[in-house]
Amino acid sequence: MSLGADRRHNGSGRNEALCARMVRNPFMSTASGAVLVVDDDHAVRRSLQFMLELEGLRVRAFASGAALLAEKDLPQCGCLVVDQLMPGMTGIELIQALRTRGWLLPIVMIAGNVTKDLKREARRCGAAAVVEKPLHGADLAGTIRELLK
Repeated sequence: MSLGADRRHNGSGRNEALCARMVRNPFMSTASGAVLVVDDDHAVRRSLQFMLELEGLRVRAFASGAALLAEKDLPQCGCLVVDQLMPGMTGIELIQALRTRGWLLPIVMIAGNVTKDLKREARRCGAAAVVEKPLHGADLAGTIRELLK
């Protein structure tokens, strides 16, 4: 996937107008923007997808980091919500793999036990936010919307 420099986002700046339109219009193509959810727990993954779609966001859900990395059509706009503790590939490892491939969109890591070390490591790898479980829908959606501004 080739990312144009005009559509990159490293979590510290603002996304372009395309991303803002994606948030307001959930019917835009997933190729132009989406919230990608990666969690190995089926119930959590489906709950996150449902909750974020109720908030008007376009969502694509994946059961593992490997499944996301195998995806040929990752959006050039949007963000990633990834669980830290997953079998096979942790959230940190997924972030590192995506950054190595040049995918620079904002990332929200979710975890059951957020420590200072985890926050530091997640931010060092490029996560814009770390949110502790249990998740509160409005809080997570607000964090995502802020990152997509």
